Amino acid sequence: MRNIRLIARLDVKSPNLVKGIQFEGLRKLGDPNKFALKYYLQGVDEIFYTDIVASLYGRNSLLDIIENTTDNIFIPITVGGGLRSISDVSAVLRAGADKVAINTEAIKNPNIITDISRKFGSQCMVLSIQAKWQGDYWEAYYDNGREHSHLDVIEWAKKGEELGAGEIMLTSVDKEGSAKGFDVDLIKAVTDVVSIPVIASGGMGKIEDAKTAIIDGNADAIAMAHVLHYSLCTLNDVRKYLKKHSINVREDC
Repeated sequence: MRNIRLIARLDVKSPNLVKGIQFEGLRKLGDPNKFALKYYLQGVDEIFYTDIVASLYGRNSLLDIIENTTDNIFIPITVGGGLRSISDVSAVLRAGADKVAINTEAIKNPNIITDISRKFGSQCMVLSIQAKWQGDYWEAYYDNGREHSHLDVIEWAKKGEELGAGEIMLTSVDKEGSAKGFDVDLIKAVTDVVSIPVIASGGMGKIEDAKTAIIDGNADAIAMAHVLHYSLCTLNDVRKYLKKHSINVREDC
């Protein structure tokens, strides 16, 4: 039986945790470390940090945040945003991250997926895919949902796995921040063609959305932002609901 992971996704525009809709209209919510600690104490399985303006400015500014987080949080931490080289990846891993998520640079230089996987292990290399529906296919976007790649998401997911990605963070740009539910068709289309774990991201507005992404979309993990940041539910609420529906998650904290 699959063990479903519950992940808190924290988008950071230094030094603040922010939240928007379709990556636009960002609202400052506060200190990301305080939110991360709150979710850790609620029993989250992983923390996923993204510097949402890093690719725009050509740098990742999360090192201090990661170091502060790992002082009192002892679960896997994934970091994304502006990572363009093995040197960049080494820096965030030294700061305390366990995995890195690559989107923009992977699209521009797909070989970086293989390079990271070979040097640090495939479990470290998360391919971040930001997908937007174009009428007859999903296109992969980059620079935090701002730029077209003209890549078909399904083909890109398959190629990413072939190149060495150990996991996919799949975010629906259309659903992101909407709290109207995940794009289950997108999730299912990707999980049908890859064998590596797929994290569903973008759109969760109620607990039932998690069950739908797992049962109908075959997601291996659920990334939550809006529902947690605005206290629409707690992680224990999500966990108890999923267990009630015979979905295998970690025990309550």
